Amino acid sequence: MAADCVGVASTRCPEAPGDGAEGIVDVVTGPAREGDDPDAAWRELHEEREALERALSLCQTRQRVARDEAEAGAAAREEAELLLSLDRVLTRIRAAEYGRQPGARRW
Repeated sequence: MAADCVGVASTRCPEAPGDGAEGIVDVVTGPAREGDDPDAAWRELHEEREALERALSLCQTRQRVARDEAEAGAAAREEAELLLSLDRVLTRIRAAEYGRQPGARRW
């Protein structure tokens, strides 16, 4: 359940045990762990973006070829959810791009 906290800017996950930094979550990379490859988090964000874009494309196709209004409506609702998720991932990617610049501030 702690994975639900990924993407929340510097907050403490309520599910995280203890009272130390183990519950602190970074907006870009998720939970900080020693030895993590920073490029791995970058690649994961872009893989997630790519998967969302593919799902969005399929959803839009389902709307165009829907046989009835109910099927088209379900595809439209799914499209709205996918667009929200894509917006969140793109925001995290922009934050990661800023963080990768030399001299970038860390909040």
